[in-house]
Amino acid sequence: MAHPEQEEQIEEQFITEDDVLAEVPDDGDQLMDEDEENEGDDIVGELIPGSSTSAGDNSLQAFLNHHSSVFSVAVHPTQPLAVSGGEDDLGYIWDITDGEVIVKLTGHTDSVVCVGWSFDGQIVSTGGMDGKIRLWRRVGQESYRTWEFLTELQGPDEVMFLKWHPKGNVLLAGSNDTTLWLWQLPSGNTMQVFAGHTGPVQCGTFTPDGKRIVSACGDGTLILWDPRSPSPVFKLTAEDARFDLDGITSLGINSFSTLAVVGGAAGGVRVVSLTKGEIVSALGGHTEGESIEAVEFIDLTGTVSGPGIVATGATDGKICLWDLSTMRLRSTLEHSDAVTTLLAVPAPNNHLLVSGSADKTLRTWDARTGALIKEHKGHQGPVLDASLGLDGSVIVTAGDDGVSLVFTTELEED
Repeated sequence: MAHPEQEEQIEEQFITEDDVLAEVPDDGDQLMDEDEENEGDDIVGELIPGSSTSAGDNSLQAFLNHHSSVFSVAVHPTQPLAVSGGEDDLGYIWDITDGEVIVKLTGHTDSVVCVGWSFDGQIVSTGGMDGKIRLWRRVGQESYRTWEFLTELQGPDEVMFLKWHPKGNVLLAGSNDTTLWLWQLPSGNTMQVFAGHTGPVQCGTFTPDGKRIVSACGDGTLILWDPRSPSPVFKLTAEDARFDLDGITSLGINSFSTLAVVGGAAGGVRVVSLTKGEIVSALGGHTEGESIEAVEFIDLTGTVSGPGIVATGATDGKICLWDLSTMRLRSTLEHSDAVTTLLAVPAPNNHLLVSGSADKTLRTWDARTGALIKEHKGHQGPVLDASLGLDGSVIVTAGDDGVSLVFTTELEED
């Protein structure tokens, strides 16, 4: 359990600027001359609704190069680019305005199940069921059209998730073999291998302040780590009957890095204090036996004050919105099939929540009232993943139908 004196000793950030930046020279490679755009242009305005042809499709753009299920997608922090990974063992960097392939990301021998960008968008990662993590780096500083292979990281048996540090070039991976891995980039040096879980490490993330790591496994153990130490700060396990979730399937951390909300395979949700290492509350709005697939904190006020609102989405098709100051259910939103992903839209539209579902749709909701604002259609199969980009104005999806679609969260003018 973390004590106050330990908290005070934590450094502002466990990675110094020297660690992060020292190994990234500007290599001065010549760039392709194409598409040197004014990055300030209105990208959403350039997208034409209904770029796909099927009836009831209100997507702006489709990416069709994956020829089987697309498992993961992430939009670049600042640019109109997405990276996607799929069952075809491939990743792609592509332009969300026209669907053009920028780079085909090869080298995996099994499905690419997780993708992501470093905090500054200079490095892209792919993680596979083959245990490989492959990284590419932007070439030059003039555009984002040229990328070079950087390195391949090995260690995990099968990659369950990848998460980049919010402030530095450090990458976290959870493995099917109960281990958790931490690497420094671009060197690829292993910073830490965490052992302490007893099942597949299915979810994990850095706290928003970058100082700690929270991870959870299929056997129901939740662990808080200091990235500089291989020993847990605290651990909660299913041996405590109050924390028996039949395996942890999802987790979220509040913006203050003080609370974790974890969801389990049997429909249970627990609120955990990261400063005390204790269970604060149990939230019981989902159907028993239905897995919690997504947890997302929502900053309704835009002031990041108070415990806030958290959304949980499950295979029962429900999205429960909880007020963490009272631990009460604010509202319940519904899809007609399992909820697979939840995304909180950033300010100035921080009252919006986007959900993706196995019912083939995504929906944008007003989290203040629970009202459905917009339905996003175009997929012919379950939506498996989604990512927000361009300051929350676009949603890019990963579909079981082998397609990635681009939608806007902006409301159409009458």
